[in-house]
Amino acid sequence: MSQDSSLMTEAIPEEATARGLIYPYGMNFGPDEGKALEVADGVYWLRFPLPFSLKYINLYLLEDGDGWTIVDTCIDLPDSRKIWETHIKGIMQGKPIKRVIVTHLHPDHVGLAGWLTRKAECDLWMSRTDFLMCRTLASDTGKEVPKAAIDFYRAIGFDEASLEAYKTRFGGFGSVISRLPDSFRRVQDGETFEINGRYWQVVVGSGHAPEHVCLYCPGLKLLISGDQVLPRISPNVSVFPTEPDGDPLKDWLDSCAKLRELLPDNLLVLPSHQEPFYGLHNRLTRLIEEHESGLDRLFETVAEPKRVVDCFSALFKRTIGPDLIGLASGETLAHLNCLVGRKMVRRERDENGVDYFTQRKGDLKSTEFRL
Repeated sequence: MSQDSSLMTEAIPEEATARGLIYPYGMNFGPDEGKALEVADGVYWLRFPLPFSLKYINLYLLEDGDGWTIVDTCIDLPDSRKIWETHIKGIMQGKPIKRVIVTHLHPDHVGLAGWLTRKAECDLWMSRTDFLMCRTLASDTGKEVPKAAIDFYRAIGFDEASLEAYKTRFGGFGSVISRLPDSFRRVQDGETFEINGRYWQVVVGSGHAPEHVCLYCPGLKLLISGDQVLPRISPNVSVFPTEPDGDPLKDWLDSCAKLRELLPDNLLVLPSHQEPFYGLHNRLTRLIEEHESGLDRLFETVAEPKRVVDCFSALFKRTIGPDLIGLASGETLAHLNCLVGRKMVRRERDENGVDYFTQRKGDLKSTEFRL
């Protein structure tokens, strides 16, 4: 399962979400399965179904001289391969795939990258950190759950039933992606290249994924934003057992501020979920403010010592059941680690290996640290 597929901030009512954002193709709309919609000169929007609470992922085809560049690939399912075959014979007219660019490592984005690059005998373009992390996660399939992971979730506050459920899910990442190629072409922040005679610039964000690639084309006035900027939902930002003391929320907030400063506001934003929109700066500001508000609520919640699993109501409106506890815990810990990094909260582990978080007395509210 994709790390961003089940737990995103719930959409607020349509009439409110439209404030400040313009949807040129409308809301709750997308091209039909197997069809493509040209959203800019030589840029086509595809939509593939997903077996998650998020029902679709947006993928993009870029005309590239006598061939094509693909941006993101969908999870590896038989139906997804069939849809790609339809596009290859249809809109792509059998012309060669020159490269496959993957915005980040989550399975709904990288899932069919290996299959497509082998089929087309072309290169995979991806950030180095996400490529290597993806290979690492895929290699967990079939292995025993490491003790460090069990200790991590016990510290969060998982009971024995939740720990057993985690053990059954461990290693599932590799089962939903095709085998990655053995080599790749690294994509780096700030680099530029040409597609179809137009200049494209790579803008890398972090937090939702280690090195999330966004693609900016000044000539077309558009941004392929992946999951870094979505119009009505906030991507999951989580801490995982591999880096228990990480502060991905700081990275993500810094990335939002970076994109707002670096990119113009008049871009058509092509996200990986929901619909293309205008209003980049407005959306980035709201995302920052929403998370800062969540940090404020969380700070108040830990006036008395709390475990991670005791803090869900500060961040999520929905009830967190067994199906969401992993993602909810990861995101809640990301917020708590951010408060720890701001010297506002301390963490102490009890004799049972469970962590408790509490306010550091006399510290300022998180609003004092806003970007």
